[in-house]
Amino acid sequence: MPTRTAAQRREQERVRYDAYLAQCPARQLLERIGDKWVSLVLNALADGPLRHGELNRIVAGVSQKMLTQTLRALERDGLVTRTVTPTVPVRVDYGLTALGRSLLPVVAAVKDWAETHIEEVHAARRAYDG
Repeated sequence: MPTRTAAQRREQERVRYDAYLAQCPARQLLERIGDKWVSLVLNALADGPLRHGELNRIVAGVSQKMLTQTLRALERDGLVTRTVTPTVPVRVDYGLTALGRSLLPVVAAVKDWAETHIEEVHAARRAYDG
């Protein structure tokens, strides 16, 4: 096996995580983050842990099944934590992990941008369609 220089190793690592490549592992994460339910759930959890029902009320339009799938995926990715409190009935809370909180400024900025610029986008769509 030929010896590689540090620069060659860095270049290989850089190429390995090029999200433009179909096989790049980072691309899977970008697909997850780009999901509309993911960004809305993360933003909903910004102020602290919530129960499934509370999230369902806050994130209008998401089905219980899709919310459950989204929460499981976020938990698997280490962005959300699921805390079970053994009461009657059992209480389950979802909250952001440190990794999830580190993503929050990005998804919050996208949400804020969408809310700020939706009228301009609507105008552009009307102009395009007209």
